[in-house]
Amino acid sequence: MNKKQKRMLFRILLTAVIYFPLLILNHTLWADSDNWLFLTAVFLVPYILIGWDIIFKAARNIKNGQVFDENFLMCIATFGAFGVGEYSEAVAVMLFYQVGELFQNVAVNRSRQSISDLMNICPEYANIEKDGVLEQVDPDDVAVGDTIVIKAGERIPLDGVVISGESYVDTSALTGESVPRRIAEGDDIISGCVNGSGLLRVQVTKEFDDSTVARILELVENASSKKARVENFITRFARYYTPIVVICAVILAILYPLISGEVVSEGIRRACSFLVISCPCALVISVPMGFFGGIGAASSHGVLVKGSNYLELLDQMETIVFDKTGTLTQGNFRVTKVAPVSGVTKENLLMLAAAAEKYSDHPIAKSIQDAWKEQFPGEELPEQIEETKEVSGHGIEVKINGKKILAGNEKLMKQYRIPTETPQGIGTVVYLAEEGRYLGYLLISDTVKPQAAKAIRELKQIGVAKTVMLTGDKKEVGEAVARELGLDEVYAELLPGDKVEKVEELLEKSNAKVAFVGDGINDAPVLSRADIGIAMGSMGSDAAIEAADIVLMDDDPSKISLVVKIARKTLAIVKENIVFALGVKILVLLLATVGLANMWEAVFADVGVSVIAILNSMRALKIKKK
Repeated sequence: MNKKQKRMLFRILLTAVIYFPLLILNHTLWADSDNWLFLTAVFLVPYILIGWDIIFKAARNIKNGQVFDENFLMCIATFGAFGVGEYSEAVAVMLFYQVGELFQNVAVNRSRQSISDLMNICPEYANIEKDGVLEQVDPDDVAVGDTIVIKAGERIPLDGVVISGESYVDTSALTGESVPRRIAEGDDIISGCVNGSGLLRVQVTKEFDDSTVARILELVENASSKKARVENFITRFARYYTPIVVICAVILAILYPLISGEVVSEGIRRACSFLVISCPCALVISVPMGFFGGIGAASSHGVLVKGSNYLELLDQMETIVFDKTGTLTQGNFRVTKVAPVSGVTKENLLMLAAAAEKYSDHPIAKSIQDAWKEQFPGEELPEQIEETKEVSGHGIEVKINGKKILAGNEKLMKQYRIPTETPQGIGTVVYLAEEGRYLGYLLISDTVKPQAAKAIRELKQIGVAKTVMLTGDKKEVGEAVARELGLDEVYAELLPGDKVEKVEELLEKSNAKVAFVGDGINDAPVLSRADIGIAMGSMGSDAAIEAADIVLMDDDPSKISLVVKIARKTLAIVKENIVFALGVKILVLLLATVGLANMWEAVFADVGVSVIAILNSMRALKIKKK
């Protein structure tokens, strides 16, 4: 508990100590007393002690033009109870209302804890080495290219590349995984993690505002602004519901004595019970809290959901579309075959391919460069590399030593009417041509992620109707991966624009929601177009993470089924709360109208229902990864 909650608990306990003896006296020694002034004065002590802040909030809101809220309802109901001589009931309403409020605050703090833990990943400083001495500076003051030093036990302040040192890094705050990750020289390292036992020197690759930790904090802070439709409905419902019940209570107070012939105080008593019962606390509190609990549960497993509306969409999702490279496969490409034509050496073919791809950061390009370094160490690439032109979705054109070199897929060769051969083996093929003459091909293979098959299997087990894969790779490669993973459909040899068209086709065919999972910068348009965009957060591009609605911080596709379960459980809990709260309130309102429910039943219908709904909402935090 925080200080504010402890103070409230003290007020509740002190009020209870004063109130319960007065309650006993009121029903024994003072049972026949008609000294209303004395009884009012006595019971005002615990009433003011426990309810002064409610009265203050109601007065302040009325002054600001916000009349109809739960504070106003509590004040009107309890003032009316004092007016008709139900002194102990008036105090009880305030006391148990505050008990419910305290319980709510504690529960909300608990549901926020996983997200609060995530917010603690923000680093306070970075170590810069100057003249052999470490100096602590604000991470905002560190520029790209600077070298920072991270000591054992310190939080990594900025994204970068390890230039010296070796350690194990705790990534649990970001990914939810408890097993530390080994980091050595040459490895990428992301901010927000905690360095284990080794000293690391890291060259910064991103400014703090663009770092992983800054992006995560921004996503978390903005998550509450995107509300689900049912959440927006409850907000609008409460806005109109409260003034309506106040009008109904006034009508009840006036009409009941006229129709029944009973005393005016009986009509006021029933109206007061009506007001307490009708307070929409259970709905207004428990519905958003249920969604917040779902978002918190997801974040504790390393999945960032950018708003409760996306949990609602996941609940309705029946089709999921995957990008292949980096999403279902490792994205760790290796050159598995160098196949030159007669008269061309393997060395020359690989050298031209590595030179053509020298300035590209694409994983396939890097695999070709790595293969050149591994197979021919110490050999230099040509210096005269010029007029480099990338052909989107096809390959690259470049001049090497004055000769035009083409490196790319079959579409690029067909564009220049260069005949090719049928490659032997499964993988991505890069064809090469020099001055219009075909030279041969390289076969580059990628490996399927170990969690990918499990991810597809679990999605089908929880009722996802269709799993689809889109890839720019060759049809044979795409179909081989699809068979291995058990996917329902695969579309290969697609350009980035083709992927958007395919998703739009699936959206038109499906009445339910369609999700897309990707990681590359070319996936950003598709992530935006799908009903739900899911991005890989660890190795994914900034554009993909920005465009996505849900981010998997450890790139594990098997967590998609987990977040779907969280979404479904969250929506089920929210619906249970709505039905339960409205059902109990309608029943007790009817009983109060005909005089069968007094203030005690009214307290249960308000505070009791709220507490039960809050307890139910907290179940959203309890989903565990199997």
